[in-house]
Amino acid sequence: MRGKLLLVQADGQDRRTALALALTGRMKPTSGSVALGHDDSIARLRRHSAVLDSPDVNEPERHLTVRSLVAEDLALVPRKFRDRTKPTAWLVRQGHTEILDKWVEELESGALLALLAELALANPEVDVLVVDSPDRHTSDEGQWLPYLQGLAAGAERDLAVIAVVGRIPDGWEGDAAYVGAEQEPSVPEPAPAPAAEPEPEPAADPAPPTAAIPAVEPALEPAVEPASTPGADRSDEEESH
Repeated sequence: MRGKLLLVQADGQDRRTALALALTGRMKPTSGSVALGHDDSIARLRRHSAVLDSPDVNEPERHLTVRSLVAEDLALVPRKFRDRTKPTAWLVRQGHTEILDKWVEELESGALLALLAELALANPEVDVLVVDSPDRHTSDEGQWLPYLQGLAAGAERDLAVIAVVGRIPDGWEGDAAYVGAEQEPSVPEPAPAPAAEPEPEPAADPAPPTAAIPAVEPALEPAVEPASTPGADRSDEEESH
């Protein structure tokens, strides 16, 4: 794993911080073990590792000046390796003249990460760096991912670099591990085809059109007066005489 960057995805800031502390021997895992090479000594792991920018653990306070931050971190270097360089001289030597008079809160996330890594590596015994949630400061992985890759691959020191993140960046092809419920994303199964709609039943054949039969009014026959009877006419005449 040395010479490469390992990304570890874990849900929740508390879980990521606990994992970063466990990987550097600063917290005992509830199960399993952490070993540096073939040596499972926690003391040795802690001596040779450093955790960077861990919330509520060693995240730099924003109200500090850069010089004050450098002074505090250099004071943590074991006495036998401390060169007693003043913070200003150390910053100049490391090429950070542009941030000499800045506050920590003024630094971009990438510049702060680089500064913290260099301060950790001021201890020559450190060869394992664990960065706690570098993606919490920015959604742009370009602010931290290329730097950590270059740091791991650098020829100056044989380093193992681990970044515990909330989400593995898209397109990452390097080493990766997944902790907790979030597992390595799998190829999604194709969505089921929508159910076919039932074919409509054929309509019944329409009834043949019925021809309209015009109403016929019955013809009225003229009333026929009864014909007079000749005999009756004569009787009437006789009575008249």
